[in-house]
Amino acid sequence: MKAVVQRSAEASVVVQEETVGQIKHGLVILLGVTQDDTEEDARYLASKIPHLRIFEDEEEKMNLSLKDVGGQMLSISQFTLYGDTRKGRRPNFMKAAKPEQASQLYEKFNELVENDGIHVETGQFGEMMDVRLTNSGPVTLIVDSKER
Repeated sequence: MKAVVQRSAEASVVVQEETVGQIKHGLVILLGVTQDDTEEDARYLASKIPHLRIFEDEEEKMNLSLKDVGGQMLSISQFTLYGDTRKGRRPNFMKAAKPEQASQLYEKFNELVENDGIHVETGQFGEMMDVRLTNSGPVTLIVDSKER
């Protein structure tokens, strides 16, 4: 699994002109699932991301985690993270997991984060979504469960 982690001052996701998820201070996660991912990959990311020390402390040093600052998470399923652009001009998405597997692991990730005490808002799996965010910093990281 691969996650693009963006520190955000505020964020929302809109589906068919309706806001379906919204957070204030926290993280926006774009989460991609590949064919060989398992629940262990979801567990790894769910234990890693909320504890990344990417929020400033009183000395303006990135020493605090999402849990430390009481932040929220907006989680968005993003199969295009596994788009292969090496050949030609049209991305190949063959490495992305099929919707049933991807949905199950995406939901598992969100459940595990919520079980860790983080409020999680989500988009709608498989839908066309407009994600709006104010990237704070900006701070953007990529966390890949296969690169431990």
